[in-house]
Amino acid sequence: MKKLLTEKNKKTIIVYLILWLLLAIVFVVPLSVAKFDSTYNSKTNQEAFTSIAGEYLLSLETRIKAFETKYIQNTKTALGYYTVIYAVVMLILFLKSKDSGEYHDIEHGSSDWCEGGEQYKVLSKNSGIILAEKNYLPVDKPGNVNVLIVGRIWCW
Repeated sequence: MKKLLTEKNKKTIIVYLILWLLLAIVFVVPLSVAKFDSTYNSKTNQEAFTSIAGEYLLSLETRIKAFETKYIQNTKTALGYYTVIYAVVMLILFLKSKDSGEYHDIEHGSSDWCEGGEQYKVLSKNSGIILAEKNYLPVDKPGNVNVLIVGRIWCW
């Protein structure tokens, strides 16, 4: 069984946590204060919310005000809902980006497919058209020696 917390997975989890924190600070906290301030008689006034939401998103004081006694319960509730939704979405993304088989991240064009010099029945070790390290297509070979080169040309 492969290790669940590989180096790649650790980096991905750190990125997800940083993204969670940034989204919480930038959007969730100010919008929770805007919701609280636009609530009258236990009902949120949609017009009041939309009129103050933009202003609250740009205000640094709103982020500080969110942790005052008056607003803390509403902020905790908003962060709780946000965390659950975020965790579900990120778990789905994490599972979808999982490695897809044993050949993931392995070079597909290598000569590792053969053992013990099998490739030299067709290829040459020393001269010809370069295909890979120590693998040449001989030009004096009888038959078809056409080569399709896929990649880019490096010019320095």
